[in-house]
Amino acid sequence: MPDSRFREFADRLRARGRALGYWVALDSPVSTERIARLGYDYVTLDAQHGLLGYSGLLAGLMAIDAAGGGTVGLVRVAAKDPTHIGKALDAGAGGVIVPLVDSAADAAAAVTAARYPPAGRRSYGPTRSGLRVGPVPADTDATVVVLAMIETPGGLANIEEICATPGLDGVYVGPSDLRLAVGGAHPGDPAVAEVFEAAVKTIRETAATAGIAAGFHTPDGDQPARRLAEGYTFATVSSDLAHLELAARAHLEAARR
Repeated sequence: MPDSRFREFADRLRARGRALGYWVALDSPVSTERIARLGYDYVTLDAQHGLLGYSGLLAGLMAIDAAGGGTVGLVRVAAKDPTHIGKALDAGAGGVIVPLVDSAADAAAAVTAARYPPAGRRSYGPTRSGLRVGPVPADTDATVVVLAMIETPGGLANIEEICATPGLDGVYVGPSDLRLAVGGAHPGDPAVAEVFEAAVKTIRETAATAGIAAGFHTPDGDQPARRLAEGYTFATVSSDLAHLELAARAHLEAARR
C-alpha cells in the first residue's frame, strides 16, 4: 500500500503550507532514525556536500521510514543530473532538492528528470520507491516534490522564470552560496548583509506570486520562525554534524568549569 505521508507532505508543500525540516550530513542511519522520531515534517539527506554515498542515502531513507510518524525523507542530490535525481527517488525519497539551478531550463530539466512519461523522462524502475508511493507512474508524479536551489548569480537573475517553471514545486535558498553570489567574500560576510536580505526578499516574493513553496536553510532553531514570519513557507534547521560539534563543545566547556 502507498504510504500516505508522502502525498500529504506533497499536497501541503504545494499549498504553501508551513513545514519544518532537519538536515543530515552524516552517514549514520542510527542517528538519522532518532532525529526522524522527533517530529520534523521532513529530514533531508545531503548527497552534495554531505558524507553519504548511495548506500548511505538508501540506509538513511530506510531509517527515516523506520522511525514512523509523519516525517518524509528528502534528498539534496549531488548535481542537477537525471541519474542523481532518478536514483534518489528510486531509493525512496519523497522529493529532491536540486542544487545550482541557474535558469528556467535547469529547473525544467530537473522536473522532467523527476516525472515519468508523458510528463517527463524518468526511467521506470521503482526499486524501493514502489513500496512507499506505489508502482503507478501518475500516482508517483503526484507524490514526489521537486525543489530548485536559488544560490547563484544566474539563479537570482532568473528567479521569475525559474518560479514560473511548470511542475516545479518550490525554491530553496542556500544562504552560504547566495551570500557569495551577491558579492560576499565569505559565507558570513556582514558587508553584504543588506544586499543579501534584498535577494532573500525577492526570492520569497517571487515564489509567492508564482504560487509555489519557498524554503530557507537556517543555522539554528531560532531563525526558522523569522523566515516563516517573513513569508517563507518551509525551513530547515542546521545539520546533525553541526549540532554534534556544538553539543560536544558545550559539554567539554561545562566539564572544564
